[in-house]
Amino acid sequence: MIEIIFQRLHDDALLPSYATPGSAGMDLSAITISTIAPGDYAVIPTGLAVEIPAGWEGQIRPRSGHASRNGVTVLNSPGTIDADYRGEIQVILINFGKKDFEIKVGMRIAQLVVAPAPQALPRFEESISPTERGSNGFGSTGNN
Repeated sequence: MIEIIFQRLHDDALLPSYATPGSAGMDLSAITISTIAPGDYAVIPTGLAVEIPAGWEGQIRPRSGHASRNGVTVLNSPGTIDADYRGEIQVILINFGKKDFEIKVGMRIAQLVVAPAPQALPRFEESISPTERGSNGFGSTGNN
């Protein structure tokens, strides 16, 4: 287990928490009242900054209940919080549903998953190793 340090930037900001002992993501909550109309999106502040350790990242993911009941999800899912970012965590929500989506102060709007994020060492070569799949792309491994 790693320790993650949060800074409260707003009085209404809530410390993220896991809903159950087996939860992968900590719930992030809104600090403002907002309405997202169908087909629209909004950037929702959490009032939190976070210090993620080097070699790790924060992934902002949707809450399945908002998606299944309201058609609301995180637009850039998963959003990435880099280890060197120190600004406010904000969540871009989009409403694919048919009704206005009402956000209240303290409402859980997304999840924060902390995951390893090793950096790669990119380089150019004249060719890359062949595989059976080759360059067969979208849909090439089957329909089901």
